[in-house]
Amino acid sequence: MSDRTLFLTGHLARTRLEKVLRDADLSFAWSVYDVGVKVAALMTESIILRRLPRPIEAAMIMVPGRCRADLERLSAEFGVPFVRGPDELKDLPAYFGKRGRGHDLSRHDMRIFAEIVDASALSIDAIVARAAAMRAAGADVIDLGCLPDTPFPHLQDAVRALRSSGHTVSVDSADTEELRRGASAGAQYLLSLTESTFALACETGVTPIFIPAPHGNLSSLLRVAEAADKQGVAAILDPILDPIHFGFMESLGRYAELRRRLPAAEILMGTGNLTELTDADSDGVTAALLGICSELVIRNLLVVQVSPHTRRTIQEHDAARRMMFAAREDESLPKDYSSALVSLHDRKPFPNTPEEVAELAAEVKDTNFRIDTAEDGIHIYNRDGHHVAHDAMSLFSRLGVEKDGAHAFYLGSELMKAEIAWRLGKRYAQDSPLDWGCAADHTPEDLTRLAEIGHTLRAEKR
Repeated sequence: MSDRTLFLTGHLARTRLEKVLRDADLSFAWSVYDVGVKVAALMTESIILRRLPRPIEAAMIMVPGRCRADLERLSAEFGVPFVRGPDELKDLPAYFGKRGRGHDLSRHDMRIFAEIVDASALSIDAIVARAAAMRAAGADVIDLGCLPDTPFPHLQDAVRALRSSGHTVSVDSADTEELRRGASAGAQYLLSLTESTFALACETGVTPIFIPAPHGNLSSLLRVAEAADKQGVAAILDPILDPIHFGFMESLGRYAELRRRLPAAEILMGTGNLTELTDADSDGVTAALLGICSELVIRNLLVVQVSPHTRRTIQEHDAARRMMFAAREDESLPKDYSSALVSLHDRKPFPNTPEEVAELAAEVKDTNFRIDTAEDGIHIYNRDGHHVAHDAMSLFSRLGVEKDGAHAFYLGSELMKAEIAWRLGKRYAQDSPLDWGCAADHTPEDLTRLAEIGHTLRAEKR
């Protein structure tokens, strides 16, 4: 069997694919086969089974990223491994480069405590439902936040309900009695203990998380850490991260000094004072904070979500801890590992230049509209014309679809999506949703078959 890689493609992409592969100066032999479809993304499993000649003289066969086919079945039928490449031809060199094949982001070494800040105001059922959503987002521990001067009569019932649902539970309170009640019901962690409430940790046997008292007093944290060590108590220490302009840099210094003084200590950082109290997209703030945690080997994170602009904070922390772990293991920058935290702008938003889009447009011989974006704007083209604009609405009068409501609706929605992508500097692919990283849920996609006909076309057929 040959050791070369065979790339499957369609008519329109073949020339560009061959140019990309030649320019990439790959370290292996390759060849290209046109399976006889115009658009490579429309290549299907049945087409490949019918049209790909046998026997196969290749060690691997790569199909385009947007090809929908059961690759396991194809591999079994042809006796050669099939793999799915990137969505864009221009990404092939990176795919085959040092960082192209992806990374193992399944591992991390940080524990996420996700706080239900208004737990005392919620019913047991509501607390359990909130906890389930938090765990699905990436939380490891459900923290029940207790509010000052606010009764929490069902605290113990809430802890028991969470434990019976399989959750690990912590209780955060400045009230010693509430902490004791939480521990008696089965909480595994108690937050906001201080030097003066150290005895509670010994009394309950629950893992304590200590904070300085008074605030910012690192010496008190060092003393309680020493006492815990002597008593055999596995404590976690939290120097407290302060908001910007209210001690932020000084608090970062406390974390660094604590790590210097206690190299083996378990440390917690509560990130909410920055993510919640800074009007900035929280994914970037989270990435920077978890980079600090990664350098200082801080393995416990207290995450809170109150402000609507941080509603994906657990997902962001989960993505960041995985990326930082992988980069640290590789002794590398946290770059080219994941796009989960790049929500608004893509690093390579326009895979094709305006000239390359024009070349594609010149090859189109049918009336179906194709939509692309490039640095110069939104492109829409078919055999009858090629139009470029910055404003999607300005294109309508040039398309000749005034009497076709369904088609006009489809083109309008796609062009508006393309304009959003162009203005933000995001990747756009016709008929695919924009990728917002972990800032939005991803609809699961069946990679074995093409999507169903869209709503507008179904309406038109009726």
